[in-house]
Amino acid sequence: MPVLELSGISKHFGAIQALNDVSLELEAGGVVGLMGDNGAGKSTLVKIMAGNFRPSHGTIRIDNREVHFHKPIEARDNGIEVVYQDLALCNNLTAAANVFLGREIRKGFGPISILDYAAMYKRAGELFKELKSETRPRDLVKQMSGGQRQAVAIARTRLSDAKIVLMDEPTAAISVRQVAEVLNLIHRLKDQGIAVVLISHRMPDVFAVCDRLVVLRRGTKVADKRVADSSPEEVTGLITGAIERA
Repeated sequence: MPVLELSGISKHFGAIQALNDVSLELEAGGVVGLMGDNGAGKSTLVKIMAGNFRPSHGTIRIDNREVHFHKPIEARDNGIEVVYQDLALCNNLTAAANVFLGREIRKGFGPISILDYAAMYKRAGELFKELKSETRPRDLVKQMSGGQRQAVAIARTRLSDAKIVLMDEPTAAISVRQVAEVLNLIHRLKDQGIAVVLISHRMPDVFAVCDRLVVLRRGTKVADKRVADSSPEEVTGLITGAIERA
């Protein structure tokens, strides 16, 4: 049974058709690469899964149960977490503070409660250890590499025991060594049975870490196949329109 199933998803903004009858299935522990040119509909599809947009048509099912998201918190409550391209981190805070941002652990003394920093440092350290990251809970984000920042953003998704993680261009604008670190983090999520959607323009990353790839062109799905059955040349043809469908 798919952990997430999108059926006939369409989305229009006035006269603009952003998505047209797109269907997609995600399995637990599977990594799907979502590819396409700018304006192909990738971000719109992810925002529908994340609860930012409501589809104009189509259905969303989680664990074979139909769901309707009106806001992002409802998607999160159903096990969907998002790692956005800008990561949404606070540079002046520690790794642990960013992991728990908006979900801080508190301890009470009668009517008074204060932040439980010790508990947050401990839990953040456990999450970084699970992800096999060298990131330390007390390190300031502004002093971190791109790969370490990704580890903080991904650790944040683990607080809510997510079933699905949507990642938007996680390897954009970082070094080769840091790219390898981020791909290892995706492998860690996969090993923990989490379904991952990886939006990327980087062909080597998709072929290195994904099980399946989905290609969108002008809001329509033109390919949905196993990575082992495709090639970078075919994907390039699908993105540009040189190949109609695969």
